[in-house]
Amino acid sequence: MSKLRVAVIGTGNVAQKNYLPFLARDAEISLGYYNRTADKARACADQFGGLAFDSVAELMDWAPDTALVLTRETQRLEAALALLEHPPRRLFFEKPLVARHGQEQVDEQDFAAGRDILRQAAAKGCETAMIFNYRFFDHSQLAKRVAAERNFGQVREITGLVHYACWSHCIDLIHFFAGPIAQISALRSETTRTGARMQVEDVAAAFRTAGDATGTLIGTAALAWEFPLFELTLNFERGRIRLQDLDGDLEIMDARGGEVERYGIARHRSRWDQYNSSFEKSLAAYLASIRQNQPPPVPGRFGLLELQVEAGLKRSIAQQRPVVLDTEFPLD
Repeated sequence: MSKLRVAVIGTGNVAQKNYLPFLARDAEISLGYYNRTADKARACADQFGGLAFDSVAELMDWAPDTALVLTRETQRLEAALALLEHPPRRLFFEKPLVARHGQEQVDEQDFAAGRDILRQAAAKGCETAMIFNYRFFDHSQLAKRVAAERNFGQVREITGLVHYACWSHCIDLIHFFAGPIAQISALRSETTRTGARMQVEDVAAAFRTAGDATGTLIGTAALAWEFPLFELTLNFERGRIRLQDLDGDLEIMDARGGEVERYGIARHRSRWDQYNSSFEKSLAAYLASIRQNQPPPVPGRFGLLELQVEAGLKRSIAQQRPVVLDTEFPLD
């Protein structure tokens, strides 16, 4: 099999730290780069190997097997639309899919723009995929496997306390374990909470999934970084699972036997070790899907589902009423 050609659009810190070291180690991958600042693309080519291109058109003429859109979230829409003018075979997006004003300020227009990206991609035969690497944490994978092997059944209730740095990921984890959110009602604090790198209001949401699970979700920037950045509790028909932080303990309660089990990461491994390795696992799964001609492990649709929830939250807060997501923000 010939080498996979992987295009990297956006060669900033995220690409250099979380993507390129892994990709550069794979001898069966050829890398191509484009960045609005051409010197940054050339620097990556010098450091990690591959070719730097001066324009999106030149990069796409190179005929990559996939294009990784790793720009800042505020520039992701512009980058995606430029790529779709030269239809790639596949697009892979950092999260969130679109966030024109930053990931803590996603709005209804971001949802509409994300939907337009996926519509254009589908019309041009371009497959889309998302990173959502929290799915690939050891504990997320273990929790998914245990729930299936022990026949825990459907998720019935969900509670979450989430720092905005993990917000889009935790919305996706709800989709991962419980399916799409169908209806949402939300309110926000009247004052701005100050946290590391963010000043934004708290949000509290009540929701119902398409599978009729009910849940609550609190988003804030005020959680201290020294403590868990998120906690999610999933109550199933025959068990309960509690996920905590990037490297916190996983708690499993099996209703049939009455046992409570805790799984922990070796303490010499930091949350950032876990975080970095989740990128590698996510990328490995995605590259395997290309090589095996299989659908991506996290299709682009899940990026739009996350934006759909964000848009519903904003409308519910603004209009002080529940929002039925598929009716007011249809995906198709």
